Amino acid sequence: MSVHSYSRCWLHLIWGTLNREKLLNKEAAARVYRYLSEYVETKSVYMKINYVNADHVHALVDLPTGLAIEELIQLLKGSSSHWINANNLLAGKFAWGRGYGAFSVSESNVGEVAAYHRP
Repeated sequence: MSVHSYSRCWLHLIWGTLNREKLLNKEAAARVYRYLSEYVETKSVYMKINYVNADHVHALVDLPTGLAIEELIQLLKGSSSHWINANNLLAGKFAWGRGYGAFSVSESNVGEVAAYHRP
């Protein structure tokens, strides 16, 4: 990434558990929330919200100039599923489902999206 590059590209990302099974109880969801919050900092990604439900996640991120949407999703889903399994957060093997949703959010609507997804 060039030091001369700047972007402000807000994305509302959504992805679900395999078969949209309600696998993440409140404690597990809270731990995944904390993990994602800490993980994105190591990748220099600003995440305004991440809301972990029993069967899906919502995240509002500012996409860095050096990452494509697909790369960011791979990082988030791949690292979190690995972390969930490595920490035996759930009985059995955990996996996110295939695919994701990615929706652009205008700067003027960031607050509204963030407020809607606050627990």
